[in-house]
Amino acid sequence: MIAQVPPAELSSWLEGAVAQGQPVVLDVREPWELQTASVTPEGFTLVAIPMNEIPARLAELDPQQPLACLCHHGARSQRVAAFLVQHGFDNVVNLAGGIDAWSLQRDAAVPRY
Repeated sequence: MIAQVPPAELSSWLEGAVAQGQPVVLDVREPWELQTASVTPEGFTLVAIPMNEIPARLAELDPQQPLACLCHHGARSQRVAAFLVQHGFDNVVNLAGGIDAWSLQRDAAVPRY
């Protein structure tokens, strides 16, 4: 089962994850969505790979790094997180509620769409 981390609790997850390497927030939204609303990397590396490109670009991700998957509301990122776990990634969580929850819980400056 994939752990669900609300954006409000991301800082706690980052603190624990850093012991296993530089945490990555993997944004799996489409390019137009990134232009509409994006997060500022603070304590993590931000990597943007659209969901449908993940299988072809899997080698760009380090299975040893802690990964938190992000999308609009959490459904696509949940599927990507499950795919990553099936492909040997050990420390993967889903950012519950996606960037919409990020805007509500963590940074109101991030536009909602």
